[in-house]
Amino acid sequence: MAVKTRSEMRVVRHKRIRKHLKGTAERPRLAVFRSQKHIYAQLIDDSTGHTLAAASTAEKALGATDTVDGAKKVGEALAKRATEKGVKAVVFDRGGFRYHGMVASLADGARSAGLEF
Repeated sequence: MAVKTRSEMRVVRHKRIRKHLKGTAERPRLAVFRSQKHIYAQLIDDSTGHTLAAASTAEKALGATDTVDGAKKVGEALAKRATEKGVKAVVFDRGGFRYHGMVASLADGARSAGLEF
């Protein structure tokens, strides 16, 4: 049996998590992806397969950097965009990443800006 890499194990964890999470129009899934340079977050309605809102550190207008503080700004921006669309509650999908550092900071930022999860 071949040894799996760190990224392959993250995908395994993500699949295991996704078995139990479903986003709806009333309560979409807040999906987080962390790359080497940026962190991305989006609200997804899994019943239709549409993204309702998104934010990332790659956006120049947001002015967020690839740090814990930048992740918090992304969470706040996503929560603001979600409330404009009428979304108040979400299901948090950490994407197989540990709930630590940038992922936890993004979640805290979204909570502080008004999202419930």
